[in-house]
Amino acid sequence: MNYQAIIDKYYPEDNELRHILMVHSRLVTNKALSIVDHHPELNADRQFVEEASMLHDIGIFRCDAPSIHCIGTEPYLRHGIIGADLMRAEGFPRHARVCERHTGAGLSLQDIIAQNLPIPPQDLLPETIEEQIVCYADKFFSKTKLTTEKTLEQAIRSLSRFGEEGVKRFTSWAEKFE
Repeated sequence: MNYQAIIDKYYPEDNELRHILMVHSRLVTNKALSIVDHHPELNADRQFVEEASMLHDIGIFRCDAPSIHCIGTEPYLRHGIIGADLMRAEGFPRHARVCERHTGAGLSLQDIIAQNLPIPPQDLLPETIEEQIVCYADKFFSKTKLTTEKTLEQAIRSLSRFGEEGVKRFTSWAEKFE
């Protein structure tokens, strides 16, 4: 798979949104690959982790998030679902799962219903080791403070808005990945 060709297809212009996507995705990719390289016992698919990390936020352009130059109409929370739809249309269902499961530390059906979130009512929890690695690495980088890596404590604090279950998942990943 040529992830750069897919990025170019959906982000053909050299603009601020593409810059944000590329910088954020590269930082997430570097952290995710570092985890893969430091934990061979996990048997993670390195090439897939690289591709999925670079594509996990591919759907942001359809969202309404002016602070990061997204001028679409969808709520930002839907960017993972949108990205999953794009990846399935491209013929990459494994990559689609990473897109739809990286929000927070994943979202359970119960969380989606209880919080009345604007996404399909289904479990969207990272299941495979690759899904978990990308989701975990993503929590250390925001799109508004591009070059700043969050500390573990800051990442946990930012996750707390998604509920205690997500914090528990993330903390268990920290024990496994750090």
